[in-house]
Amino acid sequence: MSSFNKDKPPLLNNTLGGHHPINQIKDFILSILKDYGFKQIEGPEVESEEFNFDMLNIKKSHPARQMHDTFYVNKKSSVLRTHTSPVQIRSMLGSTPPLAFTSAGKVYRKDDDATHLPMFHQVEGIYVDEQVTFAQLKDLIHKIIYAIFNEKVQIRFRPSYFPFTEPSAEVDILSENGKWLEILGCGIVNPIVLTNCDINPAKYSGLAFGLGVERIAMLKYGVNDIREFYKSNLDFLSQF
Repeated sequence: MSSFNKDKPPLLNNTLGGHHPINQIKDFILSILKDYGFKQIEGPEVESEEFNFDMLNIKKSHPARQMHDTFYVNKKSSVLRTHTSPVQIRSMLGSTPPLAFTSAGKVYRKDDDATHLPMFHQVEGIYVDEQVTFAQLKDLIHKIIYAIFNEKVQIRFRPSYFPFTEPSAEVDILSENGKWLEILGCGIVNPIVLTNCDINPAKYSGLAFGLGVERIAMLKYGVNDIREFYKSNLDFLSQF
């Protein structure tokens, strides 16, 4: 048996790894928001119903609070967070406007198909100050989308409904095959949410938005099945 020669070590596989495509997109979006003055904040993935639902004006009768939509951890008192919005609520409670927060991380919902997973990633942002308008929100959304894709991409805003924003909108981009695809939701922060956070809605208003990182990655990289990102297929991941 030959002995190990420290002067001539055996040939090892020194191929360097890389960042996962989901992390690449998430970090890129966060870098854009950082340039606009948003402070990144973090919070727990196991969240109380109070912060995940109640503080965000999501009533007990809302379908999102049912067992078929949400993963409950402890007899309906704790959940796997369904969005990163409760992170922002926690930070707003201890802050005085003007404030600009962004939260990013894993969220959990009972979905599983080619375009949805029970665990996925979100990046959300909130900005609260005096006289914040929907025009400011639209301008910011355009800048974010143009930075991710390019300025040639066509964008449209559709009226929508979210309990925590009013008015609310969903934002689509026009794909290469001529179909409109949703990439984010946004709106003006509901005064009820500001009141819940001890912020005077008569003096302050805010804008909020949330992006699904996997959806952005699928569109940017031309991936048709979201599950490809999590199969540990090195031939697939090495493309990024």
